[in-house]
Amino acid sequence: MARTSPAGEGAPRGKRADALRNQQTLLDAAAAVFVTSGVDAPIREIAARAGVGMGTIYRNFPTRADLVVAVYRHQVEACAEAGPSLLADSDSPLAALRQWVDLFVDFLVTKHGLANAMQSDSSGFDALHAYFLDRLVPVCAELLDAAEASGEIRPGTHAYELMCGIGNLCIGRDSDPRYDPRRLVALLLQGLRQPRSAPSD
Repeated sequence: MARTSPAGEGAPRGKRADALRNQQTLLDAAAAVFVTSGVDAPIREIAARAGVGMGTIYRNFPTRADLVVAVYRHQVEACAEAGPSLLADSDSPLAALRQWVDLFVDFLVTKHGLANAMQSDSSGFDALHAYFLDRLVPVCAELLDAAEASGEIRPGTHAYELMCGIGNLCIGRDSDPRYDPRRLVALLLQGLRQPRSAPSD
């Protein structure tokens, strides 16, 4: 005879799943607000975008640093998971690389604000930076390799160097709202393109 589950066993599991979904919604909202308003954006703005009360945010993330770190990890994983999906679904490897870089630029807003949010925890910041490199450098390398193999970009571009270059272009965005790094990042990517050979006579 089949064994039956204890009464109510599914309820706690369902509540955990709901809590996880709610937290993901909150992190998505916080990430979107950070992109437009920076990591010092008012908590009420994040709560309004997520459709929750401010108390819900503080129960999940007691300090702003807790929230920034959680969003940072959330965005790292989103960028890491996006790479293979973009390669599979985009028209070309170069198109996938460009879309991934757009996600990466959004993420850098959180990364640059993380250092200020964790001023008293330099070792914690170093650990998160190492985690960021371990997760994202291989993804960027895979995109570059695919674009190079397709003949769309010139050979010899290293993922770590490209990510550092993009990161440096994004630094001024925190202090000057008039500065949009995306145009310069687009020029950087354009410079990777494989030159077209002149038509032969």
